[in-house]
Amino acid sequence: MAAPQLNSDSKYDDYDYPTTSPTAQSGHPGHTTPEQDAQVYQLRTQLEQAGYSERLDTLSMLRFLRARKFNVNLAKQMFIDCEKWRKEFGVDNLVRNFDYKEKPQVFEYYPQYYHKIDKDGRPVYIEQLGGIDLTAMYKITTAERMLQNLVVEYEKLADPRLPACSRKSGQLLETSCSILDLKGVGLSKISSVYGYVKQTAAISQNYYPERLGHMYLINAPWGFASVFGVIKGFLDPVTVAKIHVLGTGYQSELLAQVPKENLPKIFGGTCDCEGSCALSDAGPWQDPQWSKPPKWAGSKAGTSTTIDNKPSSTISTHAPQKEPQPSLEPQPARMGDQAPMG
Repeated sequence: MAAPQLNSDSKYDDYDYPTTSPTAQSGHPGHTTPEQDAQVYQLRTQLEQAGYSERLDTLSMLRFLRARKFNVNLAKQMFIDCEKWRKEFGVDNLVRNFDYKEKPQVFEYYPQYYHKIDKDGRPVYIEQLGGIDLTAMYKITTAERMLQNLVVEYEKLADPRLPACSRKSGQLLETSCSILDLKGVGLSKISSVYGYVKQTAAISQNYYPERLGHMYLINAPWGFASVFGVIKGFLDPVTVAKIHVLGTGYQSELLAQVPKENLPKIFGGTCDCEGSCALSDAGPWQDPQWSKPPKWAGSKAGTSTTIDNKPSSTISTHAPQKEPQPSLEPQPARMGDQAPMG
């Protein structure tokens, strides 16, 4: 029996990493039915006729189709909405030029970072929400720049992080393993944390579909599991199966997914990166053996084979020039098979 392969399109598909999903799940690359292949063609053709010519590769088409249960019309609208947002937000320019120079200072309140890989080879994304203090953070940065950084990191997850991880593992990896640490998220912080998380969740699920592999909510406060029990009734069962709500005794389950040597000490692992795990950006994407210049880098690609994602050596102690700050009130968001963050 022939090995499963992606039904590729020579016009748009130019991959330099594995393109077959490791598990035989319907609708995933290398495991599609003839009907699903036809729906990829139909979606791409309709988008071409609507004037689109970028991001029409097969892996992208499949992600949007899976996010909308292979309903071509819904997937088409989702793609169009995404492209409209990308243009308005200036995503292509941001990923090339954004400099989050205040990152170390922001991370004193709100660490958000990718750090090494889990046992499936996927990037591990970590957030610590307990220290969020928006009043203090807005003396360092702005809401706009925080969201810009979030988007840049989503773009870098797609390329070069996931391609590097796919090369190292020898199989296609399209998702991340997320750890959200809720330690210290008490009643006094719930409103500000909730508003920000809802806004980032909307960006994630509407514009970066099908990126959640596993999510571990650790140090969940008393009563959170009951609240989540109500929420999960509105979620897709496939999504619910990927979310693990854990209290303070999370380590055994987390270490079953993330190697101890890859998990920062603060979470029960043994990793202690020089300068801090949060700022190291350690992972296959920093290893020349697996990393290649991201396609979005364009002419800059030849200058480096790893991500320049570390903070500048000189950090201004003054707040950056103020930019318009979007509302951090909860925004409506469709719940789908995506990560709330990361």
